[in-house]
Amino acid sequence: MNPIKGKSWTRDELILAINLYCKTPFGRIHVSNPEIIELAAKLGRTPGSVSYKLANFASIDPSLDRKGASNVSKLDREVWIEYFKNWEEMAFESEMKRRELFGIINSAEADEDSLLKEGKTKKATVKVRIGQRFFRDMILSSYDGTCCITGIKEPDLLVASHIVPWAKDKTNRLNPMNGLCLNALHDRAFDRGLITVDEAYRVVVSRLADHDLLVNYDRQPLSLPKRFIPSQEFLDYHRSEVFRD
Repeated sequence: MNPIKGKSWTRDELILAINLYCKTPFGRIHVSNPEIIELAAKLGRTPGSVSYKLANFASIDPSLDRKGASNVSKLDREVWIEYFKNWEEMAFESEMKRRELFGIINSAEADEDSLLKEGKTKKATVKVRIGQRFFRDMILSSYDGTCCITGIKEPDLLVASHIVPWAKDKTNRLNPMNGLCLNALHDRAFDRGLITVDEAYRVVVSRLADHDLLVNYDRQPLSLPKRFIPSQEFLDYHRSEVFRD
């Protein structure tokens, strides 16, 4: 598709752009990023146009202490608010639009596509799977694919951990500020209340934990993400309802 200069952005295009923004590390919002180039080609836009739109989103992202471009349109803000007020529905909608634009990309998506055709019960299952994968992509990209406690970078060992458990808050299941990037061991310890995070974003280890792989990290500061910094409201819930002091 040939790029059309000056073409106005539509809501559907902005949803796809926010989807990519959420899964792109802040330092990779530039014209040479292959994923930006690929989306631009599919939308009939230039990589510069797409990267600038992602930078616009950075300028209105309250989780960033750095700001991007400032030429934000009314529709940009409206779609941003729509997306961030309803993570579960908008993540699913944007992932389905991405799939429609690019086609089935992998075997997991092909399996989900088959399930979607089988009825409402299967659709609910697929929405959960798509949402969980989207959440993982957001969290790992925000933390540069690194465990925020140990520094482990092996993708197969990393988990997008929920601060407020999945079953306890449907509204914020996919909110990236309700997530931490942890290795599998510390994810399990966090889930079972053997560790938590204090108001200064330091690890706190329960008195019930007696293994060096946990105890040695007591009071260590987290490596915080470049955006979507964990919400103190969610951390407070974990400290009061999950952590076993």
